[in-house]
Amino acid sequence: MMELEQSCSVLREFGSEQSLLSRPDGSSTFVQGDTSILAGVYGPAEVKVSKEIYDRATVEVLIQPKMGLPSVRERAREQCVRETCEAALLLTLHPRSSLTVILQVVHDDGSLLSCCLNAACMALMDAGLPMSLLFCGVTCAISKEGQIITDPSAQQEKESRALLTFAIDSVERSVLMSSTSGSFSVHELQQCIAVSQKASQQIFQFYRDSVKRRYSKIQ
Repeated sequence: MMELEQSCSVLREFGSEQSLLSRPDGSSTFVQGDTSILAGVYGPAEVKVSKEIYDRATVEVLIQPKMGLPSVRERAREQCVRETCEAALLLTLHPRSSLTVILQVVHDDGSLLSCCLNAACMALMDAGLPMSLLFCGVTCAISKEGQIITDPSAQQEKESRALLTFAIDSVERSVLMSSTSGSFSVHELQQCIAVSQKASQQIFQFYRDSVKRRYSKIQ
């Protein structure tokens, strides 16, 4: 089983670029394998009275599919990303204002929710918004044979019996959010969390390297 976990904690190649768009306050693109997301962050800005919260900022997340209109699936993903952003952002510093995160799906080849989370975090960093921690998303698929695959492709997702996505924080590597589908045991859930926490180290290191490269160019 240990050999299995080691062979499956490999992530597809990923890349990112920040400040691509001129209109948003922060933007980024994040690519995992052939899955690609473009993110834009707007705010803090004026909020509608109906959505105003007196002691903190209101966070809105919109996911635009590659084609067609957003469906129930996009709404569920929006809620996952919003809850993760709310856990990371210091919203009390901007009461009675709004923060909007727009995520455009450029291409979907599996692990879409985790790619959305990573793109959102990079865009929030680019916007310079105050955060208590960073976060990243890791998706695990459990095959019919019980093998755990991290960062699965669309084909691997289709062939799996369970799909689990976790948002991991950068400070204590704890789980901020989870989204699961399919059937799995408690032991398999614990294994997936452990594999995701291990895989998150690569993504957080990538965050650090990206920011370091960006600001070394400015200097």
